[in-house]
Amino acid sequence: MLLEPPPTHLLEGASLFLDFDGTLVAIADRPDAILVDAGLPALLRQLVERLEGRVVLVSGRAASDVRAWLGPLDITVAGSHGLERPGAPAPTATATQAFQPLRDLTQRVAGLLLEEKPLGAALHYRQAPEAEELCRAAVTAVAAASGLAVQPGKMVFELKPAGGDKGSAVTAIMAEPPFRGTRPFFIGDDLTDEHGFAAAAALGGAGILVGEPRTTAATFALADVPAVHTWLAQAAEALA
Repeated sequence: MLLEPPPTHLLEGASLFLDFDGTLVAIADRPDAILVDAGLPALLRQLVERLEGRVVLVSGRAASDVRAWLGPLDITVAGSHGLERPGAPAPTATATQAFQPLRDLTQRVAGLLLEEKPLGAALHYRQAPEAEELCRAAVTAVAAASGLAVQPGKMVFELKPAGGDKGSAVTAIMAEPPFRGTRPFFIGDDLTDEHGFAAAAALGGAGILVGEPRTTAATFALADVPAVHTWLAQAAEALA
């Protein structure tokens, strides 16, 4: 079933949760090669003001990484799939030796990229799609040895602490002011965002899927990153 774009008045009295890669910025071959639109920080600043602070960036990246890309911006960031967020206990960093088998794999297979994070790692195979099953097996083995959980994504397998997902982050944040009592809307593109869509719907809001149609917990859809920017600008104007 094809989903319709969300109405621009949707955010009135609501809370807004935004994925980063694939939603606010286009996915690049490497995580450090993304391009941030020059107008994005100002657009986010406007949304934060008009929603009275009820805007959260929920990313698989470390929170510090997201902030580095956006510059000085007073906005809530929930990094590492929501495990890094204000008010949450500081998670224990994963021992870096756990990822040595994945480092070794990237040395043997051209095109693979290991992105190491404070609380996990991501093995990207965008430039070596034929290595998908090899990557899946390697990450599954590391997960079994380390106690981490595997999260598939777009041309990537991530390792992260068990029990941490974007839906749990939405639920926890929505229990606190100024979010409590509002309807949450979650915009995202990847499989990791499905938890966020489901949590938003359970709390009276909805998910907004970015990109190609698929089976999803989202209620609405936007075609791509430029469509997200356009809709956010229109929604901000409707809040004025």
